[in-house]
Amino acid sequence: MAPRILLARHGQTEWSLSGKHTGRTDVPLLEEGRRGAKLLGERLHRAPLEGLPGVEVRTSPLARARETCELAGFGERARSWDTLMEWDYGAYEGMTPDEIQAVRPGWLIWRDGVPEGESLAEVTARADEVVAWARETDRDVLVFAHGHILRSIGARWLGLPLDFAARIRLNPTSLSVLGWAYGEPALESWNDLGHLAG
Repeated sequence: MAPRILLARHGQTEWSLSGKHTGRTDVPLLEEGRRGAKLLGERLHRAPLEGLPGVEVRTSPLARARETCELAGFGERARSWDTLMEWDYGAYEGMTPDEIQAVRPGWLIWRDGVPEGESLAEVTARADEVVAWARETDRDVLVFAHGHILRSIGARWLGLPLDFAARIRLNPTSLSVLGWAYGEPALESWNDLGHLAG
């Protein structure tokens, strides 16, 4: 079987709850986020995934992703990888979309980027690095990271430009699988929150 990427977005934080752009600021998980991470871990450890034996695990070094990984039961198997860090939002760090729209009407991150932060090309290059790594391995991989970088990886897995990521929302503590259909890269599942029902 061709390798797949399982994408786990970190649990809820105060900033993700309020809609603030959380790039490199190390915001901790809320209790809701910790609970969600444990439920995600339970899902990954029961049938049909059975703890994903043999799967290579990597995590963003930022605390909210690392803690999600640990609470899900994969901390000892995970390797920290800077490539999985969230988009550097530069001057827009900590701002909500409404606050950004007030100073830059019509703004869309996937088209317009951010001032003083990472460019669209830089984010694309990081997403491409993750996709290349996953495709070079002979087994599935599991990554714990952040909303915008995971959406970027989804777009690039499909061979689409970064702006496609605007069309694939991703909630905290979600599980997504990038796989294959008829030999072509495909979204096997996306933004799955079934485990949060308990």
